[in-house]
Amino acid sequence: MTIPIACQEQLLPGADLIQKHALAVSLGYDGIELRGRADFALARRRPELRRARAAGVAMPTVCVEMDHFLGDFDPARSRDAVANLRSQLSVIAELGGIGAMTPAAWGMFSRRLPPFEPPRSAAGDRQVLVDALGELGEHARAEGVTLFLEPLNRYEDHMVNRLEDAVALCATVGLPSVRVVADTFHMNIEEDDVHRALRAAAPYLGHVQVSDSNRFQPGAGHLDWPALLRTLLELNYRGWLALECRLRGDPVRALQQAATVLRHAQPRQAAA
Repeated sequence: MTIPIACQEQLLPGADLIQKHALAVSLGYDGIELRGRADFALARRRPELRRARAAGVAMPTVCVEMDHFLGDFDPARSRDAVANLRSQLSVIAELGGIGAMTPAAWGMFSRRLPPFEPPRSAAGDRQVLVDALGELGEHARAEGVTLFLEPLNRYEDHMVNRLEDAVALCATVGLPSVRVVADTFHMNIEEDDVHRALRAAAPYLGHVQVSDSNRFQPGAGHLDWPALLRTLLELNYRGWLALECRLRGDPVRALQQAATVLRHAQPRQAAA
């Protein structure tokens, strides 16, 4: 068994998704992870996305890219984030993909920076997230796809930092259409033992985003990719790896380096 690899669309040179996909495949990738911007931008791209799908472009997932998210302190901004995610789930279902992912919030508040105490209680945070995840999970289930919740590191979010935090919320919601994203960059900061964390989260693990310890492409930092891939293979992980990183050096060479690192890590472990 090998795990398929996607590259986020903004990392790939090319005039359109068809060109980007051709380059991605030539470099060792299997598909493209889309970006879902605000104001229902993904839905407005439907003609482009339908052409890409007809041309054989694999688009398994979409990663939300907005300045507000479902855990926003402002109820109106939270509702808008939920509405955008509902739309993204519908679009990715139409494309034959598996789901859409989101953090609880990004850049809104950190307990590691002043004023240190958020304006909403921990219980309030949790209720907002459970309500939003429940609504989105029901919509995802109806569409036949999955909503993926991504923990971020303590400097980027104060609500969901570790895989166990996301698992607890998924368990509370209780829908198979709400699962967890593991991001290797955030895990490198937050998890005491990334392999133990992956094993504990395995029943809820639906998607994995990859970058090295320094947020650059795999191979540019100190993460042990053969060990990480071995753990995922031992867990019989059935999702995708999606490259979400900055690129150091020539972009095409950096993308090729990342694909090579991820590909070479897998066969050795699968055959062991």
